[in-house]
Amino acid sequence: MNGNSTRGFQKQDLTGSLENELGQDLERLCNIDRDEIRTAQPEAGIERIEAKFHGNGFSFHRHDTYAIGLTVSGIQRFKYRGEERASEPGQVIVIHPDELHDGGAGTDTGLRYRMLYIPPEHIAEALGGSALPHVPTPVLSDPAFQRSLVEALDDIDQEMGDLKVSSLLSDLSACLKRFSDDKSVSKRSLDWPALKKCAEFLKENASDPVVSGNLEEIANLDRFALARQFRKAFGTSPHRYLVMRRLEQVKQELAGGESLASAAVTTGFADQSHMSRHFKRAYGMSPGKWRHLNAARQT
Repeated sequence: MNGNSTRGFQKQDLTGSLENELGQDLERLCNIDRDEIRTAQPEAGIERIEAKFHGNGFSFHRHDTYAIGLTVSGIQRFKYRGEERASEPGQVIVIHPDELHDGGAGTDTGLRYRMLYIPPEHIAEALGGSALPHVPTPVLSDPAFQRSLVEALDDIDQEMGDLKVSSLLSDLSACLKRFSDDKSVSKRSLDWPALKKCAEFLKENASDPVVSGNLEEIANLDRFALARQFRKAFGTSPHRYLVMRRLEQVKQELAGGESLASAAVTTGFADQSHMSRHFKRAYGMSPGKWRHLNAARQT
């Protein structure tokens, strides 16, 4: 498989581990009867999902988080960093913040996978404020990495709790560091306390108009230095960070039964069209399709 690591990987043993730890039999794993997304309640800003798809699941999009997960059944194919990638059951997928990718099933039988979306600041904090790990290979075959993910993704309907979240971040950060190369950027020159205050301000005021002057005053940095440092710390720009917080609110509104138009206005977008464009860029599908797939598991 092009560009994929096979360090210490025995497919038969790992597949058996998945079968037992996820509590699924092979017949059920291979039975993808309909497309749907199952979303857990976020904890400490960490999202967990299970997705089932046939064909092309997502168009090109980018998150402002690390996307780390497991292929459970089928072949997960995606384009990333200019190459076609593929992940088999039990393999780990790592996609970096703000990097374009698409995704879908590589066979006619469909695809099932589970993912974590982790804010990069959590990874930096778990590593003591050191560089964000840069993992050059997006598909990994590593039992230790897989076990850490199974621990978090075994039952996404079950709340993890603070201690489990802390252990998860410690384990995953160590795994990312182990597979990282030398392209990581040092954070020693960053004003981390000021940047965290800016991020908190953007979260708390996501639905309101925010201008550069607001953040400059908080950080005591000019807009250009702030933009550079913010991207190094959070993997994206302040503007995109704000947009993503609004989109998180959009998903909450839609899950609660609000209309697309109402969700757009409530969360600070100019109108439904404006919100829909940003939603598709972030999640690879329209907000209407996202709502349909999330509702599918209820019917």
